[in-house]
Amino acid sequence: MKAARILAFGGSEVVNIDEVERPEPGVGQVLIQMRAASINPVDWKIRAGYMAQWFPLPQILGRDGAGDIAAVGAEVTSFKVGDAVYGNPGSTFAEFVVANAAEIGPKPKSLDYTEAAAVPVGVLTAWSALFDSANLSAGQRVLIHGAAGGVGSLGVQIAKLKGAYVIGTGSAGNEAFIRELGADEFIDYRSTRFEDAAKDIDVIFDTVGGETLDRSYAVVKSGGVLVTIAGMPSGKKAAEYGIKAVYAGPKPTTALLTEIADLIDSGKLKVHVSKVLPLSDVRQALDLSQEGHTRGKIVLKF
Repeated sequence: MKAARILAFGGSEVVNIDEVERPEPGVGQVLIQMRAASINPVDWKIRAGYMAQWFPLPQILGRDGAGDIAAVGAEVTSFKVGDAVYGNPGSTFAEFVVANAAEIGPKPKSLDYTEAAAVPVGVLTAWSALFDSANLSAGQRVLIHGAAGGVGSLGVQIAKLKGAYVIGTGSAGNEAFIRELGADEFIDYRSTRFEDAAKDIDVIFDTVGGETLDRSYAVVKSGGVLVTIAGMPSGKKAAEYGIKAVYAGPKPTTALLTEIADLIDSGKLKVHVSKVLPLSDVRQALDLSQEGHTRGKIVLKF
């Protein structure tokens, strides 16, 4: 099968489409024939070697996507050959991927494969951050950094579904988009320092990292939560401000992915794909993601 993989860390030049052996599902696993896979910032970070301790070489890139069940392993009863599914099994920039059956879900019926591929990492990460880590509740004020991105845009929507008051940061060109997602307030990070416009926030959801993360501690109210997906938070700084600061990642289960699919099919959750490229253009797709100005998701179509 064809797969986009790296044999060395570096820039886009290290990514190649290679012929590799097709995997076979084990006990409790399924083989998915991929139809589409989305680009996530973690992909170019893996490529660059920032996460080498967790993703050793050689490495097939890609975290999430959508496709059809091509084979099922022993003891799998929840899916059958031909079922359309989505999830984030990893190594998804390949024609076939093995996944744990308990960590994928039925593809939303209202979405095509390209749209469905844009969902899993973004919504599962936002869900984990806002609900599992921050325990966001109705009426709380949440500030979402990078509200127009693949994770942030879904975070805005699920926070509003929870009944929270949502403030989103982004560039001026994305203001209308972020407000359409449901944000109650918008902050243009290029013209306004968010700490001057937002005070006593119950929850900050950071998808940007770096200086943005460093400046966020002072904005969270005492007893509040700062949750990030773009760096390791400082326990020392969190203690100084009397807040909780945690890192969050996706926690896929069939039940949660099914619940998310129901939200999408009922029109309560919208998916935004900014660009669709063939697998052969994976280098370009990763470079676009690294620029950091994508609205919604970039998707590779097989």
